[in-house]
Amino acid sequence: MVKQFKPNSSSPFQARMSSTNKKVMQALAETISQKVEHFSKKEVECLIRKFNTLLEAEKHPDSSVPGLDRNRFKDVLHNLFELTDDFILDRVFKVFDKDNDSFVSVEEWIQGLSVFLRGTPDEQIKYCFQVYDLTGSGFITKDEIYLMLKDSLPMEQQDEEDEMNELIEIVLKMMDYDKDGRLSFEDFEKSVKKEDLILEAFGKCLPNFRTKKKFEEQVLEKQQDE
Repeated sequence: MVKQFKPNSSSPFQARMSSTNKKVMQALAETISQKVEHFSKKEVECLIRKFNTLLEAEKHPDSSVPGLDRNRFKDVLHNLFELTDDFILDRVFKVFDKDNDSFVSVEEWIQGLSVFLRGTPDEQIKYCFQVYDLTGSGFITKDEIYLMLKDSLPMEQQDEEDEMNELIEIVLKMMDYDKDGRLSFEDFEKSVKKEDLILEAFGKCLPNFRTKKKFEEQVLEKQQDE
């Protein structure tokens, strides 16, 4: 009877595979780290490993799936960063998915997290504006403000049209510097720089200090020590 060869954990075959995978990881990390501002190469390697873990957990029947799909991505941001607004999470997905292929690739994941976690004030202002500019027109319109604010209200208040319209008028009075009835990027930027609490005025789309710190400790710092 012929015995089948089963490589054990110390076999030369597995050692070569592990070495190859490590080299591929390092090459990918090198490429991505040259494109992002706020992560070192070692941190990028940690983020790639985390991404691969999340991708494996997705359990797609198609092993060639290129990244995190919309639902999986939203679950990840909910579980890791406690973002709960489904409407806004859809928009965050769109901002991360730069090539609009309906998946967030490993490179898009790391580029997005660079701003999401460690972006400069200017980078995060641009990011939030992109999230709130629902149609990509370059403006946040009254209708878009209505949709975002309505979605953030408790169900029993969502049908109160007069109060919603009054709230929108207050927002425009405060933020619409050129008085054209909509918010340009310049309007939004000027408003946030005057009062930084306005940054997430239309829905939470950034992590709080606690969840950001926890992610960095568990994914970036811990994995680098291993």
